[in-house]
Amino acid sequence: MTDTIRQKHAHRLAKRRGTTLGVGLTILSLLVLTACSGGDASTNAGAESSISATPTPDAEVSAVPSELAEPSASAEPQDPSKVTCEYRKDDTGSPAKFVGFPPKKPTKASLRAKNMTIKTNLGDIVIELTPYTPCTVNSFAFLASKNYFDNTVCHRLTTAETNGIYLLQCGDPQAKGDGENLTDGTGGPGYLFPDENLGPQYVRGVVFMAQGGDAANSNGSQFAISYNDENAQLPAAYTPFGVVVKGMDIVDKVAAGGVNTAKDGIDITSDEGGSNAPKIRVEIKDVIVR
Repeated sequence: MTDTIRQKHAHRLAKRRGTTLGVGLTILSLLVLTACSGGDASTNAGAESSISATPTPDAEVSAVPSELAEPSASAEPQDPSKVTCEYRKDDTGSPAKFVGFPPKKPTKASLRAKNMTIKTNLGDIVIELTPYTPCTVNSFAFLASKNYFDNTVCHRLTTAETNGIYLLQCGDPQAKGDGENLTDGTGGPGYLFPDENLGPQYVRGVVFMAQGGDAANSNGSQFAISYNDENAQLPAAYTPFGVVVKGMDIVDKVAAGGVNTAKDGIDITSDEGGSNAPKIRVEIKDVIVR
């Protein structure tokens, strides 16, 4: 489970030519397309964006959505308390920090959880969680309880210049975040789980799981924070599980600081992994889900 596919897809988007995508404020509409057992996972994995666009560095961004929208009237949400999650062993050979498997039934604490707070060296980033991704939230709650994310770094920053999209990516427990380590972006918790809630656009503030665009249902511990509405061009292939309600100024500061590109001889799109790292180092001290 590497960054390679994500990076290559981003490079393809960046190379396209067309009208610049002008996306206004889009409130996150969280439709339940559950990937837990008892439901069908509907994915667009590997699909290309329906709008051809080349984002510009000074693209206008909207405010962060103030709240998570309710599901549409046509959606038929599955009762999160009745979901059974499918956490399976990651047998891909990717580096792992294994702390066990989350419970298959989401815990009462994870079902009640409203926010995930990421405490960093730059301040707190608070994510308002959606109730429509019970298996994703259950996984984060479990990993946080095991101090899985403590003393890790956000290993990848994408910009219009480097990848054609605007993301800060974190959650690889073994990443060095220096732009030189070929294995950055390959680490995970030793288990994988299916997609949930596919469909909403990845506008500014939306936080979603990171996985290969053609590797559906292979979520682990890596996640990305969108810091520009231009990311609405991405295919609906990644699980959106919340919206940043505090700390976007931290993400903006990191993005403005730029990227440590790989040194000579290191190809960030190689099959071995590798990553563009933010010049302003983001160290995660603790993650709290409650």
